[in-house]
Amino acid sequence: MRDETAGQAGYLPYVDGLRAVAVLAVVFYHLDAAWLPGGFTGVDIFFVISGFVVSASVARLPRVGFFESLLRFYARRLRRIAPALVVCLLLTGLAATLFIPEAWLSETSRNTGRWAFFGLSNFVLAATGNDYFSPKVEFNPYTHTWSLGVEEQFYLVFPLLFLAWSFGARKRWLSVALFAAGVLASLWYARMLDAAGNRTVEAFYLSTSRFWQLGAGVLLYQGLTLAGYTGATGNTDASAAKGWRSAGLALSVLAIAAGFAYARPGHSPWPDGLWPVVGSLGLLGLLYAGGAGGWLGRLLSTTPAVAVGKVSYSLYLWHWPVFVLFRWTVGLESAGTRALAFVLACALAAASYRWVERPLRHAGPLVRMRNWRFVTAAVLVVFASSAVYRHVARHHDDYSLSVVARDARDWYPYGDETDPARPGCKLASRTDNIEGGAAWVYERGGCGDAPADARRVFVAGDSHASGYSELLQRSTLLSGRSTTLYFAGGCPLVGLLNRREFDDPACRAYADAALADVARKARAGDVLFLPTLRLPRLSEQWELFDEAQAEQAMFGPQAQAARSQGEAAAVQRLLPLAQRGVRIVFEAPKPLFRAPPYRCSDWFNRGNPICARGLSVDRAFLQRYRAPAVAGLRRVAAQLPGASVWDPFPVLCPGATCAAVPGGKPLFFDGDHLSGHGNRLLEPSFDAHLQTLGTPATAAAAP
Repeated sequence: MRDETAGQAGYLPYVDGLRAVAVLAVVFYHLDAAWLPGGFTGVDIFFVISGFVVSASVARLPRVGFFESLLRFYARRLRRIAPALVVCLLLTGLAATLFIPEAWLSETSRNTGRWAFFGLSNFVLAATGNDYFSPKVEFNPYTHTWSLGVEEQFYLVFPLLFLAWSFGARKRWLSVALFAAGVLASLWYARMLDAAGNRTVEAFYLSTSRFWQLGAGVLLYQGLTLAGYTGATGNTDASAAKGWRSAGLALSVLAIAAGFAYARPGHSPWPDGLWPVVGSLGLLGLLYAGGAGGWLGRLLSTTPAVAVGKVSYSLYLWHWPVFVLFRWTVGLESAGTRALAFVLACALAAASYRWVERPLRHAGPLVRMRNWRFVTAAVLVVFASSAVYRHVARHHDDYSLSVVARDARDWYPYGDETDPARPGCKLASRTDNIEGGAAWVYERGGCGDAPADARRVFVAGDSHASGYSELLQRSTLLSGRSTTLYFAGGCPLVGLLNRREFDDPACRAYADAALADVARKARAGDVLFLPTLRLPRLSEQWELFDEAQAEQAMFGPQAQAARSQGEAAAVQRLLPLAQRGVRIVFEAPKPLFRAPPYRCSDWFNRGNPICARGLSVDRAFLQRYRAPAVAGLRRVAAQLPGASVWDPFPVLCPGATCAAVPGGKPLFFDGDHLSGHGNRLLEPSFDAHLQTLGTPATAAAAP
């Protein structure tokens, strides 16, 4: 991402100036998107610059044999990219291990960092289905490496497409034709993904939909060279030509500014990436063809602009992990924390440029090393560094400074596979796939005695159903009951909060498949437990919600209408199972909180703005807040034979104030999902409720 010829005859200072514009746009966008809504298109500018500069750099080299030219190209790219990237990934991995606990918000981070060593993190991010503007991405310290992956994949094919150029004469047109074909194919693919509507994540991250931006820079260099332009700064123009050139430069600046101001999430790289690319091509082309004179060339070639451009690669590498670590710890919302994060990122970038990037790139022994030896050694170092990263990540609980990692058994609902009171007893689990989700089956084995309770328990719901996994495993291990757990995140069953389970096709398919599976397997006396989120959240793992809006969503006329419709639909859905003797148990809403406990329980994150509302809530408020849902569940249960409502609220909140972490023991992991300790606390109450349902034989005999 930087000119290979800095300090040599071919050095173009305005290219570093344009890099400075691009990297600062990205940095300021990441500090606060409201400052520069389309600042993320600075990466599009980098792509154009990279295609242009790498072409100029390779074209100036003496011609050598095919394999030697490949090795020389890859050796130069590795010297340029690998040292600073490897150091950044290793140090970021260590910092993430120390300060970032494992959670839904961070579950993709480790894998992203691992594959970033090999230039493949963009595929990891695309596979997760989380676009560049989603919360998971904002809290992933390796997200920014997607663009390096795109470049590195481009560099794999670049020398093959550019090879004919080095033979000169008419063979140069073959290289132009190859790049032109690639650019057109990539443009077509990007437009196709944009038209599909549901493939914007792929469009953003994949090199196939980004090739046209890098290829456009290559074609610009080839076109200028074929036209006889050399980039010499002494070129002069006639007055009329200067006028046209100034107008072209002004339009190019406006195109880039339009991208910064108006580019929209979900519309990149096509069509909103078009204007930054066109503007970058215009600036580079006009400055290269007409010399670096004029107001814009002089501005981009000033000492501050060039200085920022020279460290732009290191600044790009370091700013994002610094910002993400601030989000996880002290926050990145105030002017003070933003200023501190920016200064720290600049300091790390300067240090990386001074002590990693330049020395290793220009070190005599490395430059003089045979290309094949250097490439081999560099690849081995990358693999070894990746192994170190994986070791640190795997020992997260040993190295972490977070109480969440140190007391993992209390925080995470993992469950135990054995029961010390029953030697030989062991929990066995397997996974069965159903449409729209999955089913986890827990069974006890090796005990040598018949189960105390032969009934089977089926559990279905959203992520709150999986939040009971430890309770369900302990209950299975102690009682001998078989338990089947169905869940799909964000897809409730009898939610009574909105119509998502009916209006969302994926959620409806999951609910229908889960209930159909229960209908095939359940006998009279078996239990269907339906836990789910039935209250508007007060907080999420990454943000706080407006309580006035939450109350409107709970008590407003639309909420009341949705509950009425949901109650009728629930009775219709569940009545056939209830009439067969299946005991349906609804979960009354648990307490929920105004902050996520796992993000607010360490010395380094308690001052984070997301923790400002505290980890306790008045009991009376919650009782009033959940009252409509409790009443709705009771109305549904009254219409279903043998149905009941189990209420975990009194166990989780016995006093006048509901606390998420009473006495240092967490009851909740985030604002509404149970912790491991909370699971264990509720297990006796849950088992006691099942005992009130009678034996399977009693249920089978009931009318």
